Amino acid sequence: MDQAALMDDHSESIVAGTITAGTVGKQQKRVENTVAAMEDPPVLASFSLTHVHYNAADRLSYLCAWLALAPQALCVIYVTLIWSSREAEILLMAAGQFVCEVLNWGLKRWIKEERPPEMHGKGYGMPSSHAQYVTFFSLSLTLFLLFRHDPHPTETHTPFSFLQRLALSVLALVSAAAVAVSRIYLSYHTPRQVLVGCAAGAGFAVVWFGFTTYLRSAGWVDWALEQYLARLFRVRDLVVQEDLADSGWARWEERRLRRQAIRVQGKKSR
Repeated sequence: MDQAALMDDHSESIVAGTITAGTVGKQQKRVENTVAAMEDPPVLASFSLTHVHYNAADRLSYLCAWLALAPQALCVIYVTLIWSSREAEILLMAAGQFVCEVLNWGLKRWIKEERPPEMHGKGYGMPSSHAQYVTFFSLSLTLFLLFRHDPHPTETHTPFSFLQRLALSVLALVSAAAVAVSRIYLSYHTPRQVLVGCAAGAGFAVVWFGFTTYLRSAGWVDWALEQYLARLFRVRDLVVQEDLADSGWARWEERRLRRQAIRVQGKKSR
């Protein structure tokens, strides 16, 4: 009996020792993993879509950093206008902007010219995508306002005159020039890279305007507007001859005047 008891005690000691050793081993493994993580920290990346390097001591550099976000802002504007207006002209312009970006992507990988040596960013620099983007947008807007937009006056709206549309076009072009110059000031591109980007954006804007003019004259835009998807999403083509807000404003004025007339009649009946 005593020998059996000793055997049981010995077995329990072995089991306890095994459990203790296993626990210590797990703890030691955790410590080793922690030390390894401290010695080899994970590689962190920057979300470069809105990441801009600038000189914090230079106010002009700070302004240029904001100008660098113009393409992102224009993307938001495109999406907002497309969803809120469902205008075919805006869809065509957005499609051209996308193709222009694809063209820039291809040109950069074909030319393979590096950015300025003091630049810490990634990717090739020729041509400047910012310069190409804003030049396409501003020139496309200018061509639309001066050569395609033919607004007619209504009872509730007097459209911009040609001089007003010309002034708006000049403002768009000057803004694009400011964005392009900011890329040089921030050392993201050389002057030549920016000039080539502007030339590519301007050239493609003219080509795309000619292409969309053909689509309109040949009846392709009218055909597309009759298709199921266009009808489903209520795509229309009014901005060429109308103000975007005019129809809604006319309905609001009619409703407002009707309410006023009802109030006046109510007061008279009292």
